[in-house]
Amino acid sequence: MAERSPASPVSRRALLTSGAVGLATAVAPGAAPALAQGRNRPVLTHGVQLGDPRADGAVVWTRADRAARMIVEVSSRPDFSDARVVRGPMLTRAHDGTGRVRITGVEPGTRVHLRVRAESGRYASEPVEGSFRVPGGGDGPIRFLWSGDVAGQGWGINPDIGGMPIYGAMADRDPDFFVHSGDTCYADGPLRDRVALPDGRTWSNLVTEEKSKVAETLAEFRGQFAYNLLDDGVRAFAARVPHIVQWDDHEVVNNWYPGEVLDDDRYTERRVDVLAARAHRAFHEWQPIIPTEAVDGRVYRKLSYGPELDAFVIDMRPYRDPNSPGTADRERILGEVQARWLVREMAASTATWKVVASDMPIGLVVPDGDDIEAVANGRPGVPRGREAEIAWVLRRLHSDGVRDVVWLTADVHYTAAHHYAPERASGPEFTPFWEFVSGPLHAGAFGPNELDPTFGPEAVFVQAPPRANVSPMEGFQHFGEVEIDRETRDLTVYLRDGNGDTLWSTTLTPRGRPARRQRGKM
Repeated sequence: MAERSPASPVSRRALLTSGAVGLATAVAPGAAPALAQGRNRPVLTHGVQLGDPRADGAVVWTRADRAARMIVEVSSRPDFSDARVVRGPMLTRAHDGTGRVRITGVEPGTRVHLRVRAESGRYASEPVEGSFRVPGGGDGPIRFLWSGDVAGQGWGINPDIGGMPIYGAMADRDPDFFVHSGDTCYADGPLRDRVALPDGRTWSNLVTEEKSKVAETLAEFRGQFAYNLLDDGVRAFAARVPHIVQWDDHEVVNNWYPGEVLDDDRYTERRVDVLAARAHRAFHEWQPIIPTEAVDGRVYRKLSYGPELDAFVIDMRPYRDPNSPGTADRERILGEVQARWLVREMAASTATWKVVASDMPIGLVVPDGDDIEAVANGRPGVPRGREAEIAWVLRRLHSDGVRDVVWLTADVHYTAAHHYAPERASGPEFTPFWEFVSGPLHAGAFGPNELDPTFGPEAVFVQAPPRANVSPMEGFQHFGEVEIDRETRDLTVYLRDGNGDTLWSTTLTPRGRPARRQRGKM
C-alpha cells in the first residue's frame, strides 16, 4: 500500500470539532465489547467517508487492511453515551478492503456522531470518528457546496502548500453536503515528483506507484481513487460532510465514450469499454455511494431534502454516442431512458427548487480535437447533435410546467454564471434557467470557453486564468455554494475562490416573486 501523506493542515473547524482523522479515540464504556489489541488488529487505512445524505441518515464508507467486519457506532452525543451499534459488511480483498453501510433512523436536522472500527476475530482496529448534520428539520438554511476536478494536469497533493488546501476552506463553510461534479480523480494523468513553474518556483507532488502511470488494471484504478484520501484535509472533510458523487471522463480517460479504441502509446489496453468497466468498479468501491440506490446501478439518481429541494444527479458519460462535430439531427448524451427519467421525476417533484447536478455544462463548447465533447456544438440555429436531446428535455420541462430549475456543473476548470432565456435562443421554447459553473478543486485552471448561442445563454459572471493550466499555487481554484432560506424559499448562489472568499453571488426567488439583486465583482 502507498505511504501516507506528510501532515497537512486541515480546517479550523475540523481540528476543533471533528476528530475525523484522529485514530486514538477511546471507546465509550459499554458501547462495544473489549477486544484484543496488537499487531494482528486491523487498520482502517483511509479514514471514513460519508455520502448520499437523506432525511433519515447517510452512507458511511471505510477500508480495512485485512478481512474484517465493519462496525459503526451511531450516537446523538459526542461522548457516545447513547450509542447504538450497526453491523456493516465484511471488508475483504474482493472489494479492495472497502465497504459501506447506510445509517438510518436518525432525526432530520440533528447532528449524528459516528465511530467506525473493523473487527476480525478477537481483534479490533482503533476507531475512526466522523459526524454529519442530517438534512431537513430546524429553522436554519439548507447549505451545500459543489465543484469538481481533483489532482489533474500534474498537480497532485503538495505538502509544501498543505496538500489540497481548498478542502479546508470548504469545511469552514459548514455545509450540509457537497456535490462532487466529476473528475474525482485523473486516472489518465500521471504525476511527477517535481514540476517547474513559470515564475521559477517548484511544485512538489506526493506520488504513489499507481499515480506514476496511466491507470489500466483494476488495481491501478483503485489506486487513483485512494490517492486523494492520502491528504489530511480531504479525509477530514469527507468524515464530516456527506458527498453526492458523480463521475465524468478522467475517472477513465480523457473525453471517453463507449466503444472507443484509444490511439495512445501510453496504454497497452486500449479498449475504452474494458477500462471503463474497471474504473466503474473501482469508483463504486472507493466512493460513498451504494450502486443499488442509483436508477440503473451506476450513477444517476434523485435525492430529496424536504419541501425546499430535490437534487437530480445525472450522468452524461456512458450513455452517449461517439464524440462528433455535432451536426447530425440528433445524438445522445443522456440516452433516452435517462432523459425520460429526468423529465418524469422533475415533473413529479413538489420541492420548490429542482437542482440538476450535471457533470458537463450545457452551453459551453468543449472540444475534443475537431469533435465535440460536451453538448454545445458551437453553431447557431436549430439544435443538432447532443443539443437536440437537451432541447427535448428543456421543452418537456416547460410543457409540464416545471419551474425553479438550477443546473450546477464543473468540468471546464473555471467559474461562471450563465443565464439562459428563450428570447435570446434559436432553440425550442423553454423556461428560463440558470447554470452555475465551478472548479477546479485542485487541478490546472483553464478557460474561458466559447458560449454557444443555441439556448440563449448570457455569461453574467466569469473568472478564468490568464493562461492555460495555471497551477493551484497561482489561484483560480473555485467552489460554489448554495443556500436556501427555509422561510422565504429564496435560493442564493455564491461563487467562491480557493480561500472561500465570495467572487460573485445572486439570490433567486421562486417563480412569481421579484428577483433580488446580484452582488460581487463583475
